[in-house]
Amino acid sequence: MKKKVLPVIIIIALILFIGAIYVAPQIYEKISYGTEWADLESYFGVNGDSDVPIILQNELIEEHALLADGYYYMDFASVQKYLNDRFYVGEEDGILVYTTPTAIITTTIGTSDWSDTEGNSGTESYQITRYEGDTLYVALEYVKKYTNFSYEGYSDPNHMQLTTEWNEQTVATIKKDTELRIRGGIKSEILEDLHKGDEVIILEEMETWTKVKTADSFIGYVENKRLSDKETVTPEAVNDYQEPEYTSISKDYTINMGFHGVGGQSGNDTLESLVANATSLNTVSPTWFALSDNEGGIRSYASQSYVTKAHELGLEVWALVDNFTGPEGIETGTILSHASSRANLINNLINEAVTYGIDGINVDFEMVAAENGQDFIEFIRELSIACRAQQLVLSVDNYVPMNFNDYYDLEEQGIVADYVLIMGYDEHYAGSTEAGSVASISYVKNGIADTVAEVDPSKVINAIPFYTRIWKTSASGVTSEAVTMEIANNWVTSHNVELTWNDEAGQYYGEYTDSDGTLCQVWMEDAESIETKLSVMSTYNIAGVAEWKLGFETSDIWPIIANYVNK
Repeated sequence: MKKKVLPVIIIIALILFIGAIYVAPQIYEKISYGTEWADLESYFGVNGDSDVPIILQNELIEEHALLADGYYYMDFASVQKYLNDRFYVGEEDGILVYTTPTAIITTTIGTSDWSDTEGNSGTESYQITRYEGDTLYVALEYVKKYTNFSYEGYSDPNHMQLTTEWNEQTVATIKKDTELRIRGGIKSEILEDLHKGDEVIILEEMETWTKVKTADSFIGYVENKRLSDKETVTPEAVNDYQEPEYTSISKDYTINMGFHGVGGQSGNDTLESLVANATSLNTVSPTWFALSDNEGGIRSYASQSYVTKAHELGLEVWALVDNFTGPEGIETGTILSHASSRANLINNLINEAVTYGIDGINVDFEMVAAENGQDFIEFIRELSIACRAQQLVLSVDNYVPMNFNDYYDLEEQGIVADYVLIMGYDEHYAGSTEAGSVASISYVKNGIADTVAEVDPSKVINAIPFYTRIWKTSASGVTSEAVTMEIANNWVTSHNVELTWNDEAGQYYGEYTDSDGTLCQVWMEDAESIETKLSVMSTYNIAGVAEWKLGFETSDIWPIIANYVNK
């Protein structure tokens, strides 16, 4: 019996032995840690010796920095996007500009030199700006002169840590030598060796692995069992640059500003009659100035007697400058895109203001092209410096904010200017292809809401229309005529138009059909529609109201406005 069993045992042992030879390596392979290293240049996306991928906060972003002559640079668009959008490139002049509340700081592209309008100048130890192909790069050391952020560059491979926020974060200590892996899993490729005592920032915790960032800004995964001493810390913020304060003039009363259409010197004589019933008016904006050439010259209807009379009536004068009532051939973009013409325009405006004792400048630049958006806001910054120095109120007129006109940059206007004015009308205008209200209540409400989302309400003025449009729709198309409140009332009476209140528009609406089939329509602006608009403005607690324009209103409007102003 024993002789029969022994061979069986031997055979089974041989089978187990042979099986172990083949199975054991597979089991070992399954439970052993992978030793393959990741291609770090591919991991970061390095593309050449001068290319530097950027880790912004805790994320590898698509934009890269440039390493040149031992200094780090970012392309201008990224500087504006991530660090400081107050930098401005004057492409026509080949300059980079930074504007503070008191000075314009300029460097010629491709140089190490800078100078400012306060008489200061300097030369940096690096080239401040440089072109690589068609892309403009700015040295981060120069950006740091005017911005609080930190950066640190690393090699092997090139990458950079860029930090602009210093929020609370959780850190942990590596308690045993281990590896940082590209993904969670023991077979994942290795990014970096981690040693006992190393500190890592915890980004995301999972069941057995944790996503972390190391001291040299590698982002990967480490096993949970290798982490200890977790704690929450708040990094010390960088405060190398002391941001100067943009001081503003703020009136301690509700603004009530009437636009005064002055078509020539004789138009100044109508002031007293136009404001006779406007008992709550405290500011007037005469349309005195317009661009007159492409070098920053202006046409002026300014009058000393007008200013004197306005002041006697208790009115401040915020003289208006526009870009559309001057001679033909004026190119707003050309004026705004050159430092010399901007400076000339500003000097001309300030000289007029000082000469005539004007209290403020109101800028009404319409139809500025999108490509000149940054030129426009730089002009407002530079004009604000001059107005601040002379204690002149600077107000800026704007369309109701929409996605397509966001380059007017209401947020920046709200910082550098004293008042941001929204022209809360022209919802439907002369060129509209369909009839409609000049300023429905939803249009007004949305315009104010979208503005105060970007600008402190104490700086926002909403302008209301003292006019309406009479619309005619026929087989040949849609036309309209802008008319005063009185003319609109007469039109309604002469055509026996029945008016009904339209809640959606916040106005009375009327229509009739001519004998030739033409549909005639009107959305009335009157005391009740104005009161509805003012009620919305009170809700948002904004700085005040403006009216376009004096002389277009009926007298019953002013008590309504006075109730709003005197609340």
